[in-house]
Amino acid sequence: MVNEADQGRCVLVAGGAGFIGSNLCDRLIAQGDRVICIDNLETGRSENIAHLIGHPGFAFFLHDIIEPFQVEGPVERIYNLACPASPPKYQRDPVHTFKTSVLGALNLLELARLKGARILQSSTSEVYGDPDVHSQNEDYRGLVNTVGPRSCYDEGKRAAETLFHDVHERDRVDIRIARIFNTYGPRMDPEDGRVVSNFVVQALSGLPLTIYGDGQQTRSFCYIDDMLDGLTALMETDTAGYDPVNLGNPGEFTMRELAEIVLEMTGAQVPVTYCDLPRDDPHQRCPDITRARRLLGWAPRVPLREGLAPTIAYFRDQIRERQQLKENLA
Repeated sequence: MVNEADQGRCVLVAGGAGFIGSNLCDRLIAQGDRVICIDNLETGRSENIAHLIGHPGFAFFLHDIIEPFQVEGPVERIYNLACPASPPKYQRDPVHTFKTSVLGALNLLELARLKGARILQSSTSEVYGDPDVHSQNEDYRGLVNTVGPRSCYDEGKRAAETLFHDVHERDRVDIRIARIFNTYGPRMDPEDGRVVSNFVVQALSGLPLTIYGDGQQTRSFCYIDDMLDGLTALMETDTAGYDPVNLGNPGEFTMRELAEIVLEMTGAQVPVTYCDLPRDDPHQRCPDITRARRLLGWAPRVPLREGLAPTIAYFRDQIRERQQLKENLA
C-alpha cells in the first residue's frame, strides 16, 4: 500500500530503476513532480536511483507489476517502462517477460482507470519484427515471428498495445503509446547485451568487438535526453490522440559503421570478430518520425558521436569501479 498525500503532481514510473526509467525519474523530479518508482530490480539497478533515495519528492517500492498493487492518493500520470528490453535478459524467463507486458499492462491500466490518470505505454520498434519496409511508420503492421526466441518480447509488446487500445475504447482511459527505437546513454547496464553497450564495454576492456552476421544490418540510435524529450512531450500533448507514435533517431548506421566509430572514439586497438546472426534478428531498423514531428514538434537533436562521448565516459567509470571492487575483495 502506497500512501502519498503531499501536495504536487504525482507521477508513477513502473520500471523506474531501469536505464530509461531512472533518467525519467530525474527529469520529472527536476521539473517539480513527485515520483513513485516501482521496480522489481530484475533488470533495473538500485544504483541508478541511489541518489534519489531520501529525496522528499521520491518514493521507491520494490514490486513486480505482474502482481496487483494499490496507491493511495491522487496519481496524475503513469509511465509504464517495466519490461526487460535486451534479448539476453528477456530470454532468461520468456514467460515472465510476456506476463510483464500483458499482466503488468492490465494492472497499470486498472490503476489509471481508478485514478483518472493519463498512462503512457513504452512499446517498442520490435513490434515491427524483421520489417520488409523501410523506413517503418506507425501504419506498418510488422513481420513478427510468434514462436521464436524474441517472441516473448515482440508479441508481449504488441499485446500490450492492444490492451491499451481496448481499455481506452471500453473505459475511456486516457492513453499514450510510444514505440521506442534503440536508445543509448549513461545508466545503460554494462551487461545489457545490446550493441552500443556491447561494443563500448568490449573496446574499453580490450576485447574484440563482436559483430553478428556480416555487419551490414542497420540500427538507429537515439540519445537518452532526446528520448526523454519525446516521451514527456507525448505524455503531455493533447494533439497526438491515442494511436502509437514512433520515437527514435532516423539516422541509420550499419553495425560495422558503429564498430568503427566506437573504436575511433575509445582509441581501442582491438580486432572485430564475426559470429552467426541470431534467429529473427532484424536486418534493418529505422523509424519514420513524421507523426512525432507533426503532432509533438519533436525530433532528436543529439548526433551519434556527441551522445557516445558521455556514454563512453559512463562505461569507463563503471569498468573502473568494478575493477576497484574486485581488487578490494582480492
